[in-house]
Amino acid sequence: MSKKIKFEKSSGNVFRDLDLPDAEELFLKATLGFEVFQIIEERELTQTEAANILGVKQPEISRLKKGKFNHYSVARLMTFLNRLNRDIEIRIIPLKDRQGQQRVVAV
Repeated sequence: MSKKIKFEKSSGNVFRDLDLPDAEELFLKATLGFEVFQIIEERELTQTEAANILGVKQPEISRLKKGKFNHYSVARLMTFLNRLNRDIEIRIIPLKDRQGQQRVVAV
C-alpha cells in the first residue's frame, strides 16, 4: 500500500518558505556568497590565496566556505565578486501584475 506524501511547492526562496524576516535579503546574500565560494573552488585557490585576493584574513574565507553568508552585507559580497573578476549588473524592471523580487543570474 502506497502512502500519500504531503508536500508544498517551494517559492524558490527557502528563507521565504520558512517565513523568516528579511527573506529576500537572506536569499540574495546566500546566492552571492555561494557564487564567491564557487569561484574560489573552481580556481582551486587556497584559503590564503583567496584571502589575499578578497582583501580579508584567512578565517573570513573559512566562514565563507561554511556558508555563513549572513555575516556579510550584500555590498561586501559584491565587492568580493568584483575582486574575483566578475562584473555585477543591477536591472530594475517594471511589473504590473505582481510584487517585484530580487534575483541573481550568474552567466
